[in-house]
Amino acid sequence: MSILRRLRASGPQLLPELDDVKLGRVRRQLDSPGMPGQEAIRINQVERLLQEAGTDWDRRAHRFAVLAQAAAPSSLARFWRLRHSHNANPLVFEAWVELVRGRHVGRMEDARAAAYHCYGAADALPDDPTPWVVLLGILRLMRADSRELFAVWNEVVARDPWNREAHLQMLRHLSPEECGSRSSQLGFVDTVRAAVPSNAPAVGVELTALVDEQARISARGGVEALLVRRQWTSNRASRALDAALADWPRPGHLQHAAALADLNLLAFALVQAGRSRESIGTFGLLGDVATSWPWSLNGDPLRQFGYWQSQY
Repeated sequence: MSILRRLRASGPQLLPELDDVKLGRVRRQLDSPGMPGQEAIRINQVERLLQEAGTDWDRRAHRFAVLAQAAAPSSLARFWRLRHSHNANPLVFEAWVELVRGRHVGRMEDARAAAYHCYGAADALPDDPTPWVVLLGILRLMRADSRELFAVWNEVVARDPWNREAHLQMLRHLSPEECGSRSSQLGFVDTVRAAVPSNAPAVGVELTALVDEQARISARGGVEALLVRRQWTSNRASRALDAALADWPRPGHLQHAAALADLNLLAFALVQAGRSRESIGTFGLLGDVATSWPWSLNGDPLRQFGYWQSQY
């Protein structure tokens, strides 16, 4: 039985690994209770998975992100880094784990140490954008000056021009909730839209900004919140949805590691825009792989995903 048929038999599921089956196996190992002495075995599994990604920076970042989230409750990252303190992977991994923990509580215990690990990893693997991606997240959490973030941003895009994680980090940094404004965020979106290939990992930036704007308006409440879905009738929103619909649901068009996350984003946006009938092809590609965001904006993500998936 294929993985897709197993998923359909059990209904929608939140799978952080999306369709990366090998990543899912290791992620579940990290999520399960550990036995004494298993750290070395788990470290070997993580290291093998990251090495397997090679110079596929997009796949590598996706695997780092999922594994760091799974390892955050444990001491695995620190154990690995202490065993191999001069290797790039354990340095980046501990820094990403610390970033995950920092996001959870709103601050990092030792941002300077995590940044130091990023610089060490960058020295060890100068072509790898991943240490700079993590450093971008650390600076964003610290509400660092935009000049600092853009300096790190330039390091990322020099190595990986359409890095998905870095683009989303900058989008949120430039938001009114953080260190920017709606106009600065829209300026960033316009710059990306003008150049991004339709199958690049960062292709979802504009739809992400539109969904973020809906969430922002809804959170303010009042009459504007009651009419929030009207934003999807604007020229900007209609153009973004039309462009995504023209390409994303074509089988094989999106090949990046988080393609299913972007297809979830498209399905959600179509529902919000009152164009749910046009989401049939997108849901067909998704199978039953749901993502927490953005479906959680309207309630339980699995219920939301399952409801709209079942409509057509």
